[in-house]
Amino acid sequence: MFTYAVTILFSEALDSESIKVTLCSVAPMKHCVSQRKTGLQRRNQRNASRGVRGFGRNQSGASAVEFALIALPLMFLLLGILQVGVVFFANFSLEDAAERGARLVRTGQAQSQGFDAAKFKSEVCKYLIAPVSCAGLKLDIRSYSNFGGAAADLTDPLDSSGNMKPNFSYDPGVGGDVVIVRAFYELGLAAELPALISLGNMGNGSRLLVATVAFRNEPFN
Repeated sequence: MFTYAVTILFSEALDSESIKVTLCSVAPMKHCVSQRKTGLQRRNQRNASRGVRGFGRNQSGASAVEFALIALPLMFLLLGILQVGVVFFANFSLEDAAERGARLVRTGQAQSQGFDAAKFKSEVCKYLIAPVSCAGLKLDIRSYSNFGGAAADLTDPLDSSGNMKPNFSYDPGVGGDVVIVRAFYELGLAAELPALISLGNMGNGSRLLVATVAFRNEPFN
C-alpha cells in the first residue's frame, strides 16, 4: 500500500485564484520537490511575461512624456520666430524713417532750411515706430560726384571687435550730387535670448539694423 501526501499549491491569476492539487508519492520525494520547483518556475515566468506585456500596453502618462521630449525644441522655435518678427518689424521702421529723411535731402529742403546733424536726426525720429527709438539712432550722410565713388566709399559700420564705428558724417551735398543716407540702430533684444537662436551680429550679442538710401539730389540750386 502506498501512502500519498496531498499538497495544495496556490497560483495567482489575473481575475481569480486557482488551486492545483498534486499527488506526490512519499517514497520518491525528490520527484515531488522537483515538480514543485517546476510549477513555481512556470508561474514566475507567466507572471513576468504578463508584466512585460502589460507594461508595453500601458499608455498612461504617454502625453506627458511626449510633451517633455518636444517642449524645449518647441520653446526655442517659438522664441526664434518671435525674434525674427521683431527684427523684421524694427528694420522696416528704420528703413521707412530713413527714406522719409532722405527725401528732405533729395528735394533740397534740408539744405535750404539749414539743417545740421541734430536737426536732421530730429526730423527722421518723427517717423520711427517702436521698438526703434530716437536715442539709439545713428545717421551717416555723405555726398559724392558719382555713384562709383559712393559705392567705393561704403564700409562696414562694425570694427573687428563687433562694435559700431563712431565716424559718422553729415554732408547732404548740393543739387545734382549723389548722396548716401545710412541709418543704424542697435537692437538689444537679441542679447537677451540664448545664443543658439540669437540673430546678434555685434560683439555684445545685439543686432545692428542698417537702412541705406542712395539717390541723386534734384537740381534745386
